[in-house]
Amino acid sequence: VQLVESGGGLVQPGGSLRLSCEASGLTFSRYGMSWYRQGPGKERELVATINNDGSSTNYANSVKGRFTISRDNAKNTVYLQMNSLKPEDTAVYYCTVYHLLARYWGQGTQVTVSS
Repeated sequence: VQLVESGGGLVQPGGSLRLSCEASGLTFSRYGMSWYRQGPGKERELVATINNDGSSTNYANSVKGRFTISRDNAKNTVYLQMNSLKPEDTAVYYCTVYHLLARYWGQGTQVTVSS
């Protein structure tokens, strides 16, 4: 299983970014996906989850109403649309999947929110 994130970068407070995570090595449409993040000096935390067909999503309270997780099973890709970004959203963002009794992580993509 391989997960490759992209779309991170430097953005001003109030700005937006869309992260992408392309998966390979699994039947993508069968698995729920999640985004986590790890800020400087902080533990990794769950940001959002989506079920296998995209009909159910959940969010951390800190991002609810600002972030949207979605997926395109035809492209084996999960997205994280991030709006109204705040400096405290600065972190490395990871996508992850639990597949055949193992959890797989991408390499992460850096998001920095700063003026």
